Amino acid sequence: MDATPDAPRLAVRGEAHLEVDPEIARIGITVTARGTDRRDTLTHLTRRNTTALDLIKTYGEAVTTLETGTFTINPELTRHGRGERVRAYHGRVHTTAELTDFTALGELTTRLADLDLTRVEGPWWALRPDSPTHRRARQQAVREAVQRAREYAEALGTDLAALVELADIGAEQPLPTYGYGGPAGGMRAAAAYGGAPDLETEAAPLDLEPQRQHVHAQVNARFTLVPPHLA
Repeated sequence: MDATPDAPRLAVRGEAHLEVDPEIARIGITVTARGTDRRDTLTHLTRRNTTALDLIKTYGEAVTTLETGTFTINPELTRHGRGERVRAYHGRVHTTAELTDFTALGELTTRLADLDLTRVEGPWWALRPDSPTHRRARQQAVREAVQRAREYAEALGTDLAALVELADIGAEQPLPTYGYGGPAGGMRAAAAYGGAPDLETEAAPLDLEPQRQHVHAQVNARFTLVPPHLA
């Protein structure tokens, strides 16, 4: 329906911006092994990966998700000489863990980084996909659109008649996805040689400060107005 003098239309945009604490944190764990014998390399890699997984699982419900990603074992050929002579074998297993207990997060990342040939990356802070924060932002954007429209109508000495259209134009920013980009406000650590940590001598837990999350919502709204008197 097109706007007419008897049914003037008003279009506004409503926006909301919330800054809240994160609800989850993701870390990436990569265990590696290297050796001249393929079977020995695979054995070491399996043992180190099992050690890391067993440690993560001791944190129980604090770890909400534990997923193994890529596994690789590839030969490194000699640079000189003829033929395909293998110089060494390189093995790697990558795992992602998601935690909701940020106190446990600092302790776990420190203990993982203290393991033999284990690399820890993260954390990547985020909100849950079904977080009520997203709903709050959308509702706040709608209320802001209505309020803005009423202020325009008031300036014309009239009132809103009806809502014609409400369009979501990108309610919130996408959640951070693990594996793309660097850790936001987090840490990156790599452990070198050495055995499993001794609980009496292991390093003090890292003090990780959660990064505040920014949630945006925007809507376009169109209303019809009670015809104003513009005398």
